[in-house]
Amino acid sequence: MRGWWRDLTDLVLPADCAGCGAPRTELCPRCRTALGGAVPRRVRPLPEPPGLPVVHAAAPYAGEVRALLLAHKERGALALAGALGAALAGAVRTGLGPAGPGGVPTRRPGSGSVLLVPVPSARWAVRARGHDPVRRMALAAAGELRRTGTQARVAAVLRQRRAVADQTELDARQRLENLAGALEVTAGGERLLTGSRVVLVDDLMTTGASLAEAARAVREAVVSRRNGGTAVYGAGTREGRWERRIGARPDRENWVHGAPEIVAPNVIGEALRAAVVAAPRDSFEINRN
Repeated sequence: MRGWWRDLTDLVLPADCAGCGAPRTELCPRCRTALGGAVPRRVRPLPEPPGLPVVHAAAPYAGEVRALLLAHKERGALALAGALGAALAGAVRTGLGPAGPGGVPTRRPGSGSVLLVPVPSARWAVRARGHDPVRRMALAAAGELRRTGTQARVAAVLRQRRAVADQTELDARQRLENLAGALEVTAGGERLLTGSRVVLVDDLMTTGASLAEAARAVREAVVSRRNGGTAVYGAGTREGRWERRIGARPDRENWVHGAPEIVAPNVIGEALRAAVVAAPRDSFEINRN
């Protein structure tokens, strides 16, 4: 009911730009350009959690882009879903092909279909906000991809199987611990994932913990289906090493950066990918020395 009322008020009440406050426009041209005016790029947090798929982001999480995401997520500015979804679609499109050197796609973006899998929000957060912002953006992104020639649909097949804490004040290690084993694929969802070109989608990547956990759940479900209910894939060793090394000296904590993605061969059609609207500026590879 709350979401329906917000949709109605967004249509009938004048609004200022949620990014910069420019009057009588929900999204001014300058903020629209900040959101989706650049070519999406690969992003990688440091330290990089094991199992993190290749991630592309549309824009740095700063200034107007940060304000737009917060307005949509926390203040119910639902009219922004279309522009945010278009930015997310751009990140999806960039990462659709197999990654060549430097994470650059080597396949024509429009070829084949893609399944967008939103990273689920905590149930308490959805109740408090009155809507699911990531799912809403994923639906808008799928529509934009179809409009531009890529077959796309949304499959909300991930869910939380246990409660997790609010991650706002947690560091990278604490976020990994908080989310470890927290997600699972819904019953029957593995059938949709098997053989599909899957892209995990979220609004924001910071430490990469949420996307790494979502990737683990997807891979485990698909491999389990292929093996008659038993999940076996080669992530255990590296994840064990991460747990032993996560307390290492800061200058050693980037040991996983650049490590190959954990993928069971031929499990999800092609390597699992991820896309987000925004990420911290220093996670964009172009900004690294």
